[in-house]
Amino acid sequence: MSEPADRRYGPATLPRSRGPVSAAVLDAFRRPPHDLPAGLGADLDPVDAITDEDLQLTLFLCYELHYRGWCGVDEAWEWQPTLLALRAEAERPFEAALRRLVGAPRVPAAGVAAGLAEVVAADDGPPLAATLQRRADLSQFREFVTHRSVYHLREADPHSWALPRLGGPAKAALVEIQTDEYGNGRLDRMHAELFRSTLERLGLDTAYGAHLDAAPAVTLATNNLMSLFGLHRRWRGALLGHLAAFEMTSSLPNRRYGNGLRRLGLDEVATRFYDEHVEADAVHEQIAAHDMCGGLIRVEPALAPDVLFGAAAGLAVDRLFAGHLLDSWAAGRSSLRSPAPPTVPPTVSLTALPAVAPPAPPALV
Repeated sequence: MSEPADRRYGPATLPRSRGPVSAAVLDAFRRPPHDLPAGLGADLDPVDAITDEDLQLTLFLCYELHYRGWCGVDEAWEWQPTLLALRAEAERPFEAALRRLVGAPRVPAAGVAAGLAEVVAADDGPPLAATLQRRADLSQFREFVTHRSVYHLREADPHSWALPRLGGPAKAALVEIQTDEYGNGRLDRMHAELFRSTLERLGLDTAYGAHLDAAPAVTLATNNLMSLFGLHRRWRGALLGHLAAFEMTSSLPNRRYGNGLRRLGLDEVATRFYDEHVEADAVHEQIAAHDMCGGLIRVEPALAPDVLFGAAAGLAVDRLFAGHLLDSWAAGRSSLRSPAPPTVPPTVSLTALPAVAPPAPPALV
């Protein structure tokens, strides 16, 4: 596979390794498909799978084969049996860490929609959105956008894995949500394209997967969680629960992100991605909880615990992500593994933006 003519849409360039297992996978990907060494996954026994760089990159390398693939990597690797076995070995400690993190959510008598509301109400994550709105400087906002580019440049794709696994009301509701995410078939309104404009305005590389090397394990984990749920039919309930929690906690943070960019002097092209989500996700919240998840449980009531687990896991991993950013900034260091180099577009001058005082340490309110 040759270098793509348009880097915006993938496939991504292979990232650098982060340990012995990801190094072995990357080395294998540079050759035709073949059996991986026996026992390779034995090294994947981290203390904390969610923040282990080698494990999370290994999972991301495997999962991306099911999305847009890797530049220069034979597409036949997608279903290579020993690679799938390695992926399963990496998924086990990841799933175990998630279960330790959130436990087994209780399904209330009032039903799954009420349970989702309880999970969301109990979420007490660090005030990342408030910090970005009120105090973050331009470099910190660019870091935040760099982290999120790993997901937003393929926004909605992980949850679309649920479509062929559903029928009836849940499928109809998911189609309604995803149609909005994909801009109702208009390229310029696709959420991934709106986010690409935000990257441009902030002077960041807009290529698909351009910032993988800068993204730490916890950022990859937020993405790998969606892929874990999406690529396993047994986790279809968790995937819908994850999406529901995502939609139910989206409007206010996105309003704050947009206001934060306006405070920093960015224009409406830069804020459009966030402004779009303020309106769209307020509608999606009800569709996701009642029509999508409620519709699923009316057909498959045994999946109710999985729905709540998916919601709780998504919120919990995002709390770890937010904590990582705020802790890094409070300590005066970058939250990225390596700074992302700017590629300032001619349509905006970052040097013309107003000076911003260094942010005060974030208050946990």
